[in-house]
Amino acid sequence: MSFDTPIHLCGPLRQPRQMLADQEYSGHSSIHDDSMAEKLGFQAGPIEGPTHFSQFTPLLEAIWGKEWYERGCFSAHFQNMVVEGESVRAFVEQPAPGAKRVRAWAEKADGTPVLEASASLGPEGGETLLEQRMARLRPPEKLVILSDLQVGMTGAEDEPVRMDADQHMGNLYPFSLNQKLERITERSPWYSDGADSPWGRAIIPLEMVSVLAEYTSKTAKFPVKQPAVGLFADQEIRMIDGPLFVGEDYLIRREIVALSESKRTESYWVRSRIYDATGEHLKAEMLLNHATLKHSYPHYDEEAG
Repeated sequence: MSFDTPIHLCGPLRQPRQMLADQEYSGHSSIHDDSMAEKLGFQAGPIEGPTHFSQFTPLLEAIWGKEWYERGCFSAHFQNMVVEGESVRAFVEQPAPGAKRVRAWAEKADGTPVLEASASLGPEGGETLLEQRMARLRPPEKLVILSDLQVGMTGAEDEPVRMDADQHMGNLYPFSLNQKLERITERSPWYSDGADSPWGRAIIPLEMVSVLAEYTSKTAKFPVKQPAVGLFADQEIRMIDGPLFVGEDYLIRREIVALSESKRTESYWVRSRIYDATGEHLKAEMLLNHATLKHSYPHYDEEAG
């Protein structure tokens, strides 16, 4: 080439759908409920962050093909909330030949940033965006909502999970995979028809790996004080021996790998490891920064002293 001009791939503008308006956890509504969001100072109930991951899948398949689904890692920091009706476009850098890591990002139609991310293939992709962000974390000064949590704390027990096509995914995710596929921004027969899939099985979409991984999260019994409202601030999904399949039994083990604090939030970072049903073979991992809003906890000022 005679130019060193950066080139990127981009998808079409999409309007992702809100499917968490009826979400409940710890006995109260979530930030995805309009009235709760407005009470906390937000415009309206935001669309869940990993919903946007689907817009990147066609771009990353174009770069790495079938291997993306088997060994791909998408590592994202959420920057601005999106509400239903807003349009979003996904971008991915065109990699150099043989490159195993690229920069990715999403923007609203007016250019407002939605998320920044790295996408990589296998361990040879190097450090992910969230690994870089975690390395820069400072120890929290004083935790109130998360005062009973410690780095290294693990879930109370192994968590058996599966996702069938018509399975309602509970109070956290009040819909089924088939209901999601009716509204997903990027449609693929691989999500519903095993005959079309290269693996002979229907695969779980990238954004729904988040749903599978959080489905039994209450079982971990991490002692987060309630009532407190949280949101996803950072999320990484890594396939190690993927993809994950619809109707397959898995086992999840969780560990708190970091605690952090900002002016408005207290955060606990959880790594959820997804194994096959025997618990012997690691299939995928999710790293999730649960950011709890300080002012959503009614006793915060009192306990903070």
